[in-house]
Amino acid sequence: MVEADIADPGLRALLVDDDPGAPPMPGAPPMQAAPPGLEAAAWLAAIVESSDDAMTGKTLDGVITSWNSAAERLYGYRAEEILGLNVSLLMPPDRADELGPILERVANGGHIEKYETQRLRKDGTIVHVSITISPIRDATNTIVGASTVARDISDRNRAASELLALQDRLNQVQRLESLGQLAGGIAHDFNNLLAGIMNYAALASDGLEKLTTRLGLSEDEEAAILAQDLAEITVVATRAAQLTRQLLIFSRREVARAEVIDLNMIVTDMEKLLGQALGEAIELVTDLARDLPRTHLDRGQIEQVLMNLIVNARDAMPRGGRLRIETAGCEAAGDWARQQGDGPHHCVCLTVSDTGCGMAPGVRARALEPFFTTKAKGEGSGLGLATVYGIVTQAGGGVVVHSEPGLGTTIRVELPATEDVAGPAQEVPPGKSTTSFGETILLVEDEDIVREPTKRILVRNGYTVLSAPNADEALQVAHEHTGIISLLLTDVVMPGRSGKDLAAELSRLRPETRVLYMSGYNQEVVIHESAPAGGLNLVEKPFIAVDLLRAIRKILESG
Repeated sequence: MVEADIADPGLRALLVDDDPGAPPMPGAPPMQAAPPGLEAAAWLAAIVESSDDAMTGKTLDGVITSWNSAAERLYGYRAEEILGLNVSLLMPPDRADELGPILERVANGGHIEKYETQRLRKDGTIVHVSITISPIRDATNTIVGASTVARDISDRNRAASELLALQDRLNQVQRLESLGQLAGGIAHDFNNLLAGIMNYAALASDGLEKLTTRLGLSEDEEAAILAQDLAEITVVATRAAQLTRQLLIFSRREVARAEVIDLNMIVTDMEKLLGQALGEAIELVTDLARDLPRTHLDRGQIEQVLMNLIVNARDAMPRGGRLRIETAGCEAAGDWARQQGDGPHHCVCLTVSDTGCGMAPGVRARALEPFFTTKAKGEGSGLGLATVYGIVTQAGGGVVVHSEPGLGTTIRVELPATEDVAGPAQEVPPGKSTTSFGETILLVEDEDIVREPTKRILVRNGYTVLSAPNADEALQVAHEHTGIISLLLTDVVMPGRSGKDLAAELSRLRPETRVLYMSGYNQEVVIHESAPAGGLNLVEKPFIAVDLLRAIRKILESG
């Protein structure tokens, strides 16, 4: 743009000094000399034309008088198309009221600094801009127009929005993690209580049976009722243990026995059961991919994932509908993919879609939280999707939830693919003997309600039992005992030294002693740092007597 191109007389007055001898305007910056061969006006015009910011001039009633190349790029209008038109052409309908106050303020000598707003491009799209508007004065210092410098901030706003969305997702993950830690701690402590309840009930039931036999009261009605009451205590405690297991799954502290599985086979095996769970009003459709990659997961857990998703979808379709189960090999998406870093991450996808009521954004954001439910009181625990989240994340995968009110819900479970080949299924040998051969067991458990009934169960089944409430006292007992200690039966988490530390110390003192851990949840430090080559020997709390005794015999008789 040369001097002749400057259509705005006010801008010409700003750029062209008609009286070289006149003093500069008050407050004006010192004028820099133009390079040799260029007039001052041409030099300033070249600066305006080469700017990356849209620089425009207009009269005080909004008529556009100057328009640089950056303005052409930003707004889409060529200079010859826009000069002489009113700047209101660039105002979105919802911003039309901005123009009057802006021009009035400039006419009174005011400035507007970095005002963020929106403008309308020639193609009808909206652009986010930051504008600075200043008055244009002529040689007599009279305000004759307004100059505007506009910068496109769409990318910056988009990045800020993405950052906010990422922060929201991070906050949700952190909230879920905190809830998981809380749930895991509660479930661990509750499992200790349940272990005591179940084992004291078992001891009472066993004692009652022996007493009624000795007294000849096997047919006595009151004795039978008492025996039934004890049995009901065990049933209720078992149901409570299932609830704590869901909490442990959510918190990723449940003991998993992973194997290489074919997801298609799981869906096929469960299809009849799933259809029964859905009922006749809901159509079940499956679409299973051929040559589906395998994944590495506990079979029981993936069955629970599938059942929880089905039940959740069923409850969203009280008047019937269609439920679709799909499997596919794909690339990871969502938060899990972002956590994995750059590059593709192959996964096995299980997608469950329903035509139900869908979820509002606020509900969808909390769908994976434990105990969050939109169902009426007593109709749901709020652990269904939280359990799914716990199982999948413990397996190294992710969960993506898409839902719109009235349009249904799609939940996509992404599990890491593996090239390992599934081995033949191994049957558990039936009825392994639980008989003791007089071995000595060192029992270490800090909870009296667990330690005492466990000790009585072991003694009743022929074991010699040394017991201690913590690692330090256990080591003292081991030092003082002169005979062989065949097995250390220890809790994982205890005040002071952990079960892992105790086992390591005892193995130096008595290398022949084998170890069986007890735990209400899976402690990663134990599994990764102290498990023998053949795997970790662990019995889950709450356990019943027969499971504990079988686990002990398996270790003592394993070569």
